[in-house]
Order: sequence, then structure tokens, then C-alpha cells
Amino acid sequence: MISCSFENGSAAQLRHVCVNAIVVKDNQVLLGKRATFKGKKILEAGKWGLIGGFFERDEYLEDALRREVMEESGWEIDHLRLLRINDNPMRPMEDRQNVDMIFITEAKKKKGSPDEEISNLRWFRIDELPPKEMIAFDHWEHLFLYQKYLKNPFPLPTWGSIDRYISGYAS
Repeated sequence: MISCSFENGSAAQLRHVCVNAIVVKDNQVLLGKRATFKGKKILEAGKWGLIGGFFERDEYLEDALRREVMEESGWEIDHLRLLRINDNPMRPMEDRQNVDMIFITEAKKKKGSPDEEISNLRWFRIDELPPKEMIAFDHWEHLFLYQKYLKNPFPLPTWGSIDRYISGYAS
């Protein structure tokens, strides 16, 4: 958690805000095997996870998602759809509480290589994922929800700047 103080002097423990992507291409999803970062073993190293990470200061949600996917996989993405917001304060293996926004995205173009947080990238058929115990944190829940969505599509939440919804309607 992030410690800070408010204008009135009271202290607070804030949550990290994260983005993760279910990157889809040819009916497969891209997972990254978590590695070490700057010489330190990161949480859940050796397990497969969704591609994503933390917001940077002054970053919009879509920008954060695109940046994290590019950094960790080298892929440009398109057709971003919010699947869910995960605000579970009891997420497994976390040393802090993260609020995580999980998107369904489409792989558009490979332009780079994964950064040092990822030791391996691999495309998996959605019905041939690694075992639950080999998937980092609670990412298996998001993959399971995505499987349900594919079988029986349900309405996805709205997200983003209000400007994208009202442009063209302002007087």
C-alpha cells in the first residue's frame, strides 16, 4: 500500500491501481511467465500470468494498458473491452491490496520484445491453459470468466472518459 496524508492531515493507506490484459489472437490467449525484475524474484515468479502492471502517474487507463502490454510482451493491442474490476482485498500472494482492471484485447502487431519481468511468452488455447496452481495470483479467475463470456456473451461494463461517449452530442 501507499502511505500518504490528506489536506486535513489525516493519514491513509492507498491501493495500487493495476491493469491486466487477456490478449487474444487466433482463438488463443497470451500469457507471460513471471521472472525476476532488477535482480529480484518478483511475486509468483515461475508462474504464468496475464500481461499487465501498475499505472504510472498522470496516465489514462487505456494508455497504461497499452504501455504495459507493449513493455511485457512487445505486442500492440486493439479492441479493448473491460471484462471486470477486481477489488478483492484478500487476493492471494499479494503483499499489498491492488485494484485491478482486466481487459479483453486483440493482438494487433508484434513490435518489440518482452522486458525483464517476463521470462517466457506463450499462446494458449483457452481450453488448454496451464493448471490453476501454475497461474499467478487470481488470474485464473479472469481466464475462467473469459471462458464463460465466450460460451455465453454477457454485457461488458462501460469504461473510459465520458468524452468518448458524448462526442458529437454536445451542443
